[in-house]
Amino acid sequence: MTDTVAMPATGGPAEASNGTGFRVVHRTILRPDQEIDIRPLYVGGVSGFGASQSEDDAGASGTSASDKGDAVNYSNADKSTTTEAVSLSGFGKVTDEGAVVLPEQRLTFGTYFNAFPAGYWRRWTHFASVRLQVTVKGEGALTVYRSTAKGHVQRADGVTFDSPETQTFTFDLPLKPFIDGGWYWYDVEAGEAEAVVVSGSWGFETDRITSGTLAIGITTFNRPDFCVDQLVALGQEPDVLDVLDEIYVIDQGDQKVKDEPRFADAAAKLGPKLRVIEQGNLGGSGGFSRAMDETVSKGDADYVLLLDDDVVTEPEGILRALAFGDLAKSPMIVGGQMFSLYDRSVLHAYGETVDKWRWFWGAAPNTKHGQNFATRSLRSTKWLHRRVDVDYNGWWECLIPTKVIKEIGLSLPMFIKWDDAEFGLRAQEAGYPTVTLPGVAVWHVPWHEKDDTIDWQAYFHRRNRLVAALLHSPYEHGGNVVFESFQTQVRHLLSMQYSPAELGLMAIEDILEGPQRMHRDVLERLGEIRELRKGYDDSRSELELDAYPVPRRKKPPRKGRDTAAPVGPIGRLKTVARGAVKQVLPPSDLSREHPQTLIPHLDLKWWKLMQFDSALVSSADGTSVSWYKRDPKLAKDILRRSVALHSQLAKEWPRLAEEYRQALPDLVSPETWQRTFEASRKG
Repeated sequence: MTDTVAMPATGGPAEASNGTGFRVVHRTILRPDQEIDIRPLYVGGVSGFGASQSEDDAGASGTSASDKGDAVNYSNADKSTTTEAVSLSGFGKVTDEGAVVLPEQRLTFGTYFNAFPAGYWRRWTHFASVRLQVTVKGEGALTVYRSTAKGHVQRADGVTFDSPETQTFTFDLPLKPFIDGGWYWYDVEAGEAEAVVVSGSWGFETDRITSGTLAIGITTFNRPDFCVDQLVALGQEPDVLDVLDEIYVIDQGDQKVKDEPRFADAAAKLGPKLRVIEQGNLGGSGGFSRAMDETVSKGDADYVLLLDDDVVTEPEGILRALAFGDLAKSPMIVGGQMFSLYDRSVLHAYGETVDKWRWFWGAAPNTKHGQNFATRSLRSTKWLHRRVDVDYNGWWECLIPTKVIKEIGLSLPMFIKWDDAEFGLRAQEAGYPTVTLPGVAVWHVPWHEKDDTIDWQAYFHRRNRLVAALLHSPYEHGGNVVFESFQTQVRHLLSMQYSPAELGLMAIEDILEGPQRMHRDVLERLGEIRELRKGYDDSRSELELDAYPVPRRKKPPRKGRDTAAPVGPIGRLKTVARGAVKQVLPPSDLSREHPQTLIPHLDLKWWKLMQFDSALVSSADGTSVSWYKRDPKLAKDILRRSVALHSQLAKEWPRLAEEYRQALPDLVSPETWQRTFEASRKG
């Protein structure tokens, strides 16, 4: 460590005379107007420090800074635990001056947005060390920590300071020990007087000091308020605007973004950097393909950043993703993680992979959904310290090099669902990996607040999962995906969900017809799906429970007990058998006049629904309710067709896989998509 007045930590890359210079890639984020509920993502108070703790090993070994002869003045006697405060109250505050540490208190920047994800920079770049620069003033001690991939915490370096004037301290820190993961961060503890963290940054000496440029593609459908919120926010970020070529808003709705009252002001601030393109509703795949195509055709941007229209972005994350893309060993996709828009300290998606046997997406190995940083910190949660490798990144925030698009094409015409996963897998096969980079994130509506597996989107879930498997599964017959598709049909039938079951059959029929209809379907299938669903009770809903008769049933639950979830394969088999017997029996007359029960969405399980002849079922977002009714004749017909179609799909899988793979280059080509864009405009 050297004590030097270096370039300002919040500054951008500056070119040196020999063609190299220092490039900042990760700035400490300090915002005095920050909302309280997300503050634990940025900075926290610390009441003591010692061993790293986690949910699975409260006694994981760590190294106390005092054991290393650190100069930090620990004002609390408890050295055996680390306790970070949800609030800064009593520890410090963030002002226009910086982060103020109260006397004999301590703040940590070992947080989601302000710790440095060293393991990712170690794996995907050529750098051997990273430089930390922190500007402080007042009286106190600055200590740098690192974690291992096992989640153990170690002191890396430190310094004391005592001056009313600002001082900038520089630490050159090795990346060699981070091959499997780990983070760097720093803490600041005040002495008898306040200490202030003015700024901080992490960066590298490099000859790639000039930032690449990016275009931003936002696909929107009838969310003009959300979309304009994003435009307003982007217009207030000069550092983002400096690297921005153009923002493409692909408006596919009938509630136009341009008609939103605040749009004019947002557009005036963005000026020529904003372009709104109106086209027919082609779903996320059509909107993002248009943004990709426009970016590549113009040729002025190195990347396109895809953003959903209903997200709130951490702008600094955009710059971090761009820097990572610029400095990576080779071109790669850089994605952001997803926090819940409703519970904003909860990390909903850390990284995602595709289970190749089941062919189903999900949380990457060794990660968990729902990490709440308001109750458990980064430094004390072991699994967060491993580097996580992914197959793809959701298009809520995803930076794609234009080089990749030129080589592998645009999105498949999937409308919605699996388009991002398929693109990531296709890029991976072409030699372009995806990195989901911690510290790059948006806030987005979480999946558990949606009914997308049982509403109109059920068709796209099923068809696109199967099409992606046909294209990319390493197994000759797709692994277990055909059998799981049939299992889904059975669960729908046992649950009286006849609409999604019918949509599942429609999806398989379309797949069997061949890939040539996919561009036709991205234009027309949605309207046909909505028309089909009108004939099913489970797809009709009311806003109030009072719109339906009061629930009644002839017999009370057996022994007054609620149905329990089946345990193990044999238990599930027995439960399915009981449900199958019930399906052939006629429903009671009373169940046609009155629902037998009310089932909250939280309890929407097939083994619970199958015991009833009818039930009121609430929606995932809590805004409406549907009356499910058992129909043995309809269930028998759907089951018969399900057996036949899944048998045909399994038999023809190798032929279909070859057919879809042969058709892929044309399906994703700009020329084919441009015809679809034009057709949607005319429609």
